[in-house]
Amino acid sequence: MNYTLGLGVASVGPFFPLVSAFLGWVVVFLSGSDTFSNALFGNLQVMAAHQLNLNPVLMAATNSSGSVMGKMISPQNISTGVATTELKDKEGLVFARTFKHSILLTILLGVLVWLQ
Repeated sequence: MNYTLGLGVASVGPFFPLVSAFLGWVVVFLSGSDTFSNALFGNLQVMAAHQLNLNPVLMAATNSSGSVMGKMISPQNISTGVATTELKDKEGLVFARTFKHSILLTILLGVLVWLQ
């Protein structure tokens, strides 16, 4: 399954580093777990990197780094973070203020990897 998905994702060609960062970002946003993102899409990243003649270690690391950018907007992490502060019951405010930073940093990561 990872091989087939890797072939599909590789079809974006030279824009794969940007897609690579967002794959990790999406999984962590939904699950809250960087480990889960690496387990789910790590092999996919490596397979797609081989198809595009890119460094597979760099692409797997991009997935993991993109995951960190999704961590700041993950509902599980936001609710845990605000539970002990004066921001209790203001999870939406925290999400709204960090969402733009998360997107911007993920794009920046993808561009940096693309340049590498």
